[in-house]
Amino acid sequence: MSLSKSSKKWLDRQKKDPFVRQAKEAGYRSRAAFKLIEIQEKYQIIQPGMRVLELGCAPGSWTELIAEWTGAEGQVYAIDLLETAPIGNVEIRQGNMESKESDQWYHSIAANGLDLVLSDIAPNMCGHQRTDQLRSAHLVEVAVDISRNYLQDHGSLLVKAFHGSGFNDILKTLRSTYKRVKVVKPDASRRESGEIYLLCLDKMPHTEATGDPLS
Repeated sequence: MSLSKSSKKWLDRQKKDPFVRQAKEAGYRSRAAFKLIEIQEKYQIIQPGMRVLELGCAPGSWTELIAEWTGAEGQVYAIDLLETAPIGNVEIRQGNMESKESDQWYHSIAANGLDLVLSDIAPNMCGHQRTDQLRSAHLVEVAVDISRNYLQDHGSLLVKAFHGSGFNDILKTLRSTYKRVKVVKPDASRRESGEIYLLCLDKMPHTEATGDPLS
């Protein structure tokens, strides 16, 4: 069976991508590991003993690193629609992160406090710019809502986002909820990709936050 033009393009890009090769050599589950490594080296957002929630964890490259950096005294929780191979000291839930059952799970794991929420989720792109922008904005809003509801005061959020419709509104809301918000573009993020990461530090107590809720 011959490959489509888009499949050939993807394979060619994978072969030429140095981060794909390095990920295989280092034993990481995907090249995405290098994005988190770069952010961690610069900002040190993950510390031993932290309680961390990762949204959209499959295949688990970030999850493995988070578990390593939080150590035996930490606790990592991760969720994805797709099955993720088990990782030591990580509670992995397979399911829809927007479901009622998942919301109950967040409530349970947040009982002892969550220090950090991370999301590296990207939507399945259809090629229609407006639709893709709306899908990506929705995923960011879900991560923002979950972190706002369950992240403890002074906690942090790291979420993938894309420039486009709704981006400025999201940024405004985050800046009213966290004391510091940084827009980060790791070197491991493909140059042609519009993805960036919003690093939100030091969540303010509810009484201090003045932003309008996200829909």
